Amino acid sequence: MALDKDLVSMQEARDLATSARQAQLAWAKASQVDVDRVCEAMAEAAFRASERLGRMANEETGYGVPLHKKIKNEFGSKYVWDSIRDIKTVGVVNHDPIKKVYEIAWPMGVIAALTPSTNPTSTIMAKALSAVKARDAIVFAPHPSAVKCSNETTSLLADAAVAQGAPAGLISCMQNISLPGTQELMRHKYVSLILATGGSDMVKAAHSVGKPAYGVGPGNVPAYVDRSADLEKAARYIVYSKAFDHSTICATEQAVIADRPIAGRLVELMKENGAFFVDAGQTELLRKLLFYPDGTINAATVGKSPQYLAGMAGFDVPEQTRILVARLNKIGKDEPLSREKLTTVLGWYEADGWEAGCEKCIELIQFGGRGHSIVIHATDENVIMAFGLEKPVFRISVNTMSSLGAIGFTTGIMPSLTLGPGGIGGAITGDNVTVQHLFNIKRLAYELTPPPQGAYTHEKSQKPSPREIERIVWEIVNEIMKKDNLS
Repeated sequence: MALDKDLVSMQEARDLATSARQAQLAWAKASQVDVDRVCEAMAEAAFRASERLGRMANEETGYGVPLHKKIKNEFGSKYVWDSIRDIKTVGVVNHDPIKKVYEIAWPMGVIAALTPSTNPTSTIMAKALSAVKARDAIVFAPHPSAVKCSNETTSLLADAAVAQGAPAGLISCMQNISLPGTQELMRHKYVSLILATGGSDMVKAAHSVGKPAYGVGPGNVPAYVDRSADLEKAARYIVYSKAFDHSTICATEQAVIADRPIAGRLVELMKENGAFFVDAGQTELLRKLLFYPDGTINAATVGKSPQYLAGMAGFDVPEQTRILVARLNKIGKDEPLSREKLTTVLGWYEADGWEAGCEKCIELIQFGGRGHSIVIHATDENVIMAFGLEKPVFRISVNTMSSLGAIGFTTGIMPSLTLGPGGIGGAITGDNVTVQHLFNIKRLAYELTPPPQGAYTHEKSQKPSPREIERIVWEIVNEIMKKDNLS
């Protein structure tokens, strides 16, 4: 007898959450030495498998570039672990001798982690390392198109953890994926936190459960190039960043806003680095190809090469082309290509001066990607700081690749593949979500100042005066007379 897919998925979610809870109760008693030994082994195992898992993710999803997925896996394992290795997550993690306060780490519990098809293996590595470091258990609900590579990555991490003494069930992944099954996992009584990385619908579902959730929304990252910029570097970085893994990182550039005096030169330099500027007719073909009338992206175009996209649209581009660039005039629903494009198509705008460029960037961010990221190429520190102060985003990368800078690969931002868009983007944090977000802090506080005298003394009640007594008596008599109709 065939079993109902949704029921199987729901039962699997319950079983994994229960096993995770049992494992987490044991893991919560681990020492810092034990925690770090296990995480070290996990990171090492994932790093060694980076190439294999990257190739596997590419083959299963059809997205991106195997070599680039290998690099992302190395980032999600080694880079993430190096960034959190020395963070205390067990017992007393901080002590203020002046204020006489001890801060004590306390794990969240069981985490339900939703992961995307665009960065499946690297996201699992990063989330698992942060969760186990925080003494949490984690259960993954992967995207349906990335189940195989997600389970392979999870199994590798779990085996490495168990081999070093972690309890079985601490790291697990659903194999039978369905919407009811994922919802069952998020709503399960043993799940304390939801960690959602993916599309808008997934994030909305995570926030609607009624539990604490870290959700990340879409990015619509503008790249402003100022007249003070190092144009050769800016052109190279923009093209290679947009082409990296065929634009499947949410922090990848989605549109260039070029300062008008340098726009012509920037075009030429980007062409030298592999940018193909499409004409008006080709732009219209891309509009119809990439997006449906309701604004949703055509999944068949996600993470594809410019040659593949051009072929789908009905035109040819040179073999050396790395990205397609479309000149645009509008921002909003009337211009589909002003949306986030998780593929190798980049918008192009021009603005005269940084103030106009600033406004254009804000328009793009407000249309899609509020709170997410922006990149600026400039050497004028006043312009750079103005962008930092005024933009409604929480990652402002400067003179780097946005795809790698915003995740903390080429900048000093905390390495993560889960990028919070803050309150303005519908999330509870604007941080790059990492281990500090996955445990709570208890505070043991000694008395510094005795309570004021009034806190533990009582004033004697005052007796009413004879006149006050007389007034109260007459009020009572009048009320009685009214009730008896004697007045």
